[in-house]
Amino acid sequence: MLNPQKFLKSIRSQGIEFSAGVPDSLLKDFCSVMTDEGSDIIAANEGGAIALGMGHHLATGKIPLVYMQNSGFGNCVNPLTSLADKEVYSIPMLLMIGWRGEPGVKDEPQHVKQGRISEELLQAMEIPYAILSGDEAEAESQLAEAVKVMGEMQAPFALLVRKDTFEKYKLQTKVKNPYTINREEVIEWMLKEMEEEAVIVSTTGKSSREVFEIRAKNNMGHGKDFLTVGGMGHASQIALGIALSKKNRPVYCLDGDGATIMHMGAGAIVGNQPAPNYKHILINNGCHESVGGQATVGFAIDFQKIAEASGYKQTWLVDKMDDLPAVWGKFQHTKGPVLLEIRTTEASRADLGRPTTTPVQNKEAFMKNLSN
Repeated sequence: MLNPQKFLKSIRSQGIEFSAGVPDSLLKDFCSVMTDEGSDIIAANEGGAIALGMGHHLATGKIPLVYMQNSGFGNCVNPLTSLADKEVYSIPMLLMIGWRGEPGVKDEPQHVKQGRISEELLQAMEIPYAILSGDEAEAESQLAEAVKVMGEMQAPFALLVRKDTFEKYKLQTKVKNPYTINREEVIEWMLKEMEEEAVIVSTTGKSSREVFEIRAKNNMGHGKDFLTVGGMGHASQIALGIALSKKNRPVYCLDGDGATIMHMGAGAIVGNQPAPNYKHILINNGCHESVGGQATVGFAIDFQKIAEASGYKQTWLVDKMDDLPAVWGKFQHTKGPVLLEIRTTEASRADLGRPTTTPVQNKEAFMKNLSN
């Protein structure tokens, strides 16, 4: 395995000083080193990271590092092919891509297809790549070759990173989080308070896993929940599509700060649609918790003002559990689109499980519920 600190030093020694991207579970140790180094920008989404890297190259002539999970690679296909490509602006950049769903390696359903076609996507986009070795000498050689190719072609080069390529590294730069609400506990409270006919669209990550486990623990069934296990940032638009088509059903979108920031333009669409049954719950813990705990800008921006400026009818912020019941009544009975932001700790159970049903089973049960 590679020492992430040493490998980052090797990258910096090649003159690659700038880095931006979206944290990934397979890259989390490497990403944590960059966070502690203080030299990295955590972008809103992967396409934005490509653009940031382009800006750096245009200003300095140097090669940037852009990192991501392969599940987010779709967000950067357009800027890579229509901007950075050698047939357009010809921008060299080093891409580090966590290879979730690598063929032959057990992974979650949403990663299997992406993992299987990751190499084919790079080949189709004519991006040269290497599968990063866990051997230090070989990895150094691959890095040197990547820099050479980027210099000659003036185009991107990708390093695919397998599971357990990097040694463990504990993030030292912690998000300052003064909040005490536990996300799983507040989700359980809300599920019990929602209308009998209400349905939920929950965002990718631990929130969906918690919804599933809470329902199972309380024998509540799973037909009212659509678990958006992939496609980070798209839960709010899925929920809107449902709300517009099922106006007699309250539709709750259970969102996260990182997911909301990833596709923030979605809020403007939500706010300008006639959706009185649309209830947007934003659980904000200020970090990308499930991929290492790196900070988002969730605590640095005002989601309420953004939502109000986007057309939401009303917004609320809760940061103490005791304040939630009084606010919940107003949130629940005000015509939407409305937003409730809840600020929570970043903590979650170490033994948190994953849904035991397949995505297709989840879809079918959810659609059956909606048809009733």
